[in-house]
Amino acid sequence: MEFLSQLGITAKHLGVSTGAKWLESDGAWIESFSPVDGRSIGQVQVADRSSYEAAIKKAQEAFLIWRSMPAPRRGEIVRQIGEALRAKKEALGRLVSYEMGKSLQEGWGEVQEMIDICDFAVGLSRQLNGLTMHSERPSHRMYEQYHPLGIVGIISAFNFPVAVWSWNTMLAWVCGDVCVWKPSEKTPLCSIACQLIVAEVFERNNLPEGISVVINGGEDVGEWLSADVRVPLVSATGSTRMGKEVASSVGKRLGRSLLELGGNNAIILTADADLDIAIPAAVFGAVGTAGQRCTTTRRLIIHRSIYETMKERLTKAYGQIRIGDPLDPNHHMGPLIDKDAVAQYLRSIESCRQQGGTFLLEGGLLTGKGFESGCYVKPCVAEVSPDLPIVQHETFAPILYLMPYDTLEEAIAIQNGVPQGLSSAIMTLNLREAEQFLSAAGSDCGIANVNIGTSGAEIGGAFGGEKETGGGRESGSDAWKVYMRRQTNTINYGHQLPLAQGIRFDL
Repeated sequence: MEFLSQLGITAKHLGVSTGAKWLESDGAWIESFSPVDGRSIGQVQVADRSSYEAAIKKAQEAFLIWRSMPAPRRGEIVRQIGEALRAKKEALGRLVSYEMGKSLQEGWGEVQEMIDICDFAVGLSRQLNGLTMHSERPSHRMYEQYHPLGIVGIISAFNFPVAVWSWNTMLAWVCGDVCVWKPSEKTPLCSIACQLIVAEVFERNNLPEGISVVINGGEDVGEWLSADVRVPLVSATGSTRMGKEVASSVGKRLGRSLLELGGNNAIILTADADLDIAIPAAVFGAVGTAGQRCTTTRRLIIHRSIYETMKERLTKAYGQIRIGDPLDPNHHMGPLIDKDAVAQYLRSIESCRQQGGTFLLEGGLLTGKGFESGCYVKPCVAEVSPDLPIVQHETFAPILYLMPYDTLEEAIAIQNGVPQGLSSAIMTLNLREAEQFLSAAGSDCGIANVNIGTSGAEIGGAFGGEKETGGGRESGSDAWKVYMRRQTNTINYGHQLPLAQGIRFDL
């Protein structure tokens, strides 16, 4: 396929890189299969301990140089990376779509998100601001400043194989950190493509190896990063189970962790909802990326007065969803990532049935021409009680649960009554309902939207959630602060040494 050659992807590729250099190892070779058609795209050699150590050493060396560059100069490098991504957007978006299975529009959108965060980071490079404070002591000045942390470890998931890396990396780079990326073993070629793109920029600017490091591998690489005292911050995106293991390992050495974990996101539809907006928001939220987003809409909490109307309109809208090869722009939904994901999807449907759920749309596996990979499924819509055990879990698949409510207080309680706390939304034209949802007594999620869905966050706002979602914040706003260490400075420009709190210490 032409887009592979445009990105420099070959049939076999080393999987550990410190920039332009690729390190050999004794690690196994993993094969990347496309869920689109089941074909092998290429093989990648994973890290062994020796190549891991060599890569970390290079990162340490590079940090000593990179941290000393003025932040605006680092921003200029990120600007050039953004331009390089613009030039490769079409090809990289196709690779994302083909290796991961999301629609081509979403693949291109993911690369655009990378470009957007580059632009954000460039501006940020001139705004890494601290505070100034008045001192209680005469002839003294106090202020805060931020310094780079060092090596930032990034563990990313398959569903956003390039964007989440860029959220972390572009900010960390302008902050003066170097980055070590452990991508998902389900989408290794996306990491190869990204590294080839950025390495060319670093090399063109005569910058050292080690600013951008990629280490492909399985859970062992994640464990090495989490336990490594040379990595002060580990940013991990994935399941709650994985996040708890990372947090425990990093916490044992008193390191920092930034966790972006599972979501179980709901939209509340009130009696005053504009259904012309609510329907497309709910459907895209539920079936976008085949339900494999952490912000996927998994629950619709519908006011009883519009419940039957919503069911009818939802059924009609779902009937218009076109499923198939995601590289065909006419298709809304592609496959799940692999057959293991399909098996989990089918188990969840059966659990829902056994627990008393009734199905508006049954779901199931798609077979026949165009679906030979065995990874294509039908969207499923079930009517459930909110206290069913299956509703408490995040199933990474296009399964949507419907449940009625009578009062807004009841709806908010249902919305908040799950362990996860990532994204949430309310559809209403009633100002009081909207403000109640956004109040301290409203949604307990890190993201709370009004009259838009749960997915499709912009890079300008801090992204992340509460409870079992992990509490981390990435991307916009002041999320950059997590990638830096804060230092308080006090300067005495006088001729005496007064002590704070009026303490006297005369000699």
